Amino acid sequence: MSATRDALLAALDAYVDPLIGRGLLACGAVKRAEVTGGRAQIELELGFPAAGYRHALAGSVAQAVRAATGLDADVAIGWRIESHAVQKNLKPLAQIRNIIAVASGKGGVGKSTVAVNLALALHAEGARVGILDADIYGPSQPRMLGSRDKPTSPDGKHMNPIVAHGLQAMSIGFLVDEEQPMIWRGPMVTQALGQLLAETLWRDLDYLIVDLPPGTGDIQLSLAQRIPVSGALIVTTPQDIALLDARKGLQMFRKVEVPVLGIIENMAWHVCTHCGHREPIFGEGGGAQLAQQYGVELLGQLPLDMRIREQADGGCPTVVAAPESDLAQRYRDIARRAAARLAYGVQAPDFPAIEISDD
Repeated sequence: MSATRDALLAALDAYVDPLIGRGLLACGAVKRAEVTGGRAQIELELGFPAAGYRHALAGSVAQAVRAATGLDADVAIGWRIESHAVQKNLKPLAQIRNIIAVASGKGGVGKSTVAVNLALALHAEGARVGILDADIYGPSQPRMLGSRDKPTSPDGKHMNPIVAHGLQAMSIGFLVDEEQPMIWRGPMVTQALGQLLAETLWRDLDYLIVDLPPGTGDIQLSLAQRIPVSGALIVTTPQDIALLDARKGLQMFRKVEVPVLGIIENMAWHVCTHCGHREPIFGEGGGAQLAQQYGVELLGQLPLDMRIREQADGGCPTVVAAPESDLAQRYRDIARRAAARLAYGVQAPDFPAIEISDD
């Protein structure tokens, strides 16, 4: 029996899931592995939510075990989301296990739409998720979430988050009229965002998605230095101008020691609704080149699609408006990949060795 269990463990460690990049035993995902009555009983515990992936993973693991040991397997898959490291001299916030910043070097690349759909995708995958709209000058999350509710306060000092589509949300847009401009200098914006983060009564979040304002100026740098961030996502389009600014955003996070979980290429192509012709309006291959250049992963590509815009403008983003659509599945795949990178580590780029010779 021991030899059979050893063979089972060896088979599990030999199975390398593409989202994890290591054997299931090596990454600590095997919670239980036994052989009972001639069948393998396997219980896996992942470090990321995987409601839309666990059935496929269970089937693949069972097939691998059968091929290696001849045993049929019953595979149960769950997950437990841990807090991960943040910048030096900062500590994770109470009630928030992980903060993930969604950033872009410039505006107009669809970052806020990507951010809200990723938050909703993580929620759909089985996580407790919040979203903080950090764009004080141009808050968009209240409209995208379809809520104009005002936050309530239990004590006059703290605010309850607005709950929309299962997300806990906070934005300056919930506190002021939609037409009111925020004519504030940088230090006031930084202070306001700190208050929105610290004075909101977040409730046991696995992930807080922070929709950062575009750019890499003083405000973004201050936020990256003051908010305990576990990882960052860079949103870009394939366009050369967007890629130039996306590089700056990526480098900013590296300077403040925030791991970049990956690149998301938005508006990668457009498919004509009349003839079905697919055309890369903003160019192609830019996101992949950026990811390769900086040794990070291209987490996924999203099309320029009118439905995404219409659903976000209507207060019901794609992941909840059309959960079975190809668009929603793309968001969920990107969300799983990002969460897996956070759970199991960002692979460092392989730099070539530098040799000096007199030749």
